[in-house]
Amino acid sequence: MQFLVSSDDLIKNLQALRNVINNNNTVPVLDNFLFELHQNTLKITASDLETTMTATVPVESSESASFLLPARMLVDTIKALPVQPLTFMFNDDGTVNLITETGKYSFAYSDAEDYPSPVEVDESENLYIPGSILANAVSKTIFATGNDDLRPALTGVLFEFSPESLNFVATDAHKLVKYERQDLKAPSEISFIVPKKPLQILKNHLAGFEDEVNITYNDRNVKFVFENMEILTRLINGNYPNYRAVIPAENPNVMIIDRQNLLNVIKRVDIFASKATHLIRFDIVGSELKVSAEDLDFSSHAEERLTCNYQGEDISIGFNSKFLIEMLSNLESEEISFNMSLPSRAALIYPVDGLEEGEFITMLVMPLRLA
Repeated sequence: MQFLVSSDDLIKNLQALRNVINNNNTVPVLDNFLFELHQNTLKITASDLETTMTATVPVESSESASFLLPARMLVDTIKALPVQPLTFMFNDDGTVNLITETGKYSFAYSDAEDYPSPVEVDESENLYIPGSILANAVSKTIFATGNDDLRPALTGVLFEFSPESLNFVATDAHKLVKYERQDLKAPSEISFIVPKKPLQILKNHLAGFEDEVNITYNDRNVKFVFENMEILTRLINGNYPNYRAVIPAENPNVMIIDRQNLLNVIKRVDIFASKATHLIRFDIVGSELKVSAEDLDFSSHAEERLTCNYQGEDISIGFNSKFLIEMLSNLESEEISFNMSLPSRAALIYPVDGLEEGEFITMLVMPLRLA
């Protein structure tokens, strides 16, 4: 048995699939790719039991078979080769020959019967979203997810679909991002939490992808289908916190300021902030914002002043600089609106410009107590 394939087509898909495989698998069979050959089509699968990703690649063959090939060895070998046709020839002794234009590489393959079968997304609904919008929704939210395994619901992104809008929400209990599309609808109301790992893989491969992504989902699994790929993942089991309850409704103190200038100032001042708390201080008086930080352990201090458009009472409020840097870096607007009420209550950040019609972004950051 043998098949012929382009090295360029193959390695692009193998490298994408390789991201699914864990570095330290407790189930050895998951260190392999599942190859399913059906004449002129090769279907390749990678899985970590929670997430399964498949890709189809055109090949030249007249045979059908299924087998397992070692993922790391295969990727490392093919990515080191120049672009060329590759021939895979399978021998009766359990080895496969990878034949190139100038050489031959041999390694063992194994039977496919022990590879886990992916679950079926039954009793499901379908939704089509342009790939660029889905990639943007994931990119705008995934950085705000948490890493606490004791609060698994916060380690993923909440997909909240309804006939009115599509919402994507992430929080780690210190910061929160809600990305809303009122120009896209779902057939019914449903919400589910998608793990971070498959979303990161999805985001990487949807960059610049303008066609639609087919999302098939139920209350246990979700599947994303686009181009020649499928990503199927189990959902995080648990109740997402009532994020609407923590978004303050009254925020009379509103500062509009240049996003990039503020981001640059925070990055500079952060160098002098405490490495334990990353506390920076905002003092807003009239049309002037003073950003300052100090580290008493090292007797260091920094402050800068910025002009802003401010409506409200004078206020002094503290924030974690790392959170602000993350949030401002994930916006593209020229100006942002910083909405506050009291120094002890959450502040809201909105982009003033740069949004598409029907697109809304809300960012929430909890304050730090000033000394």
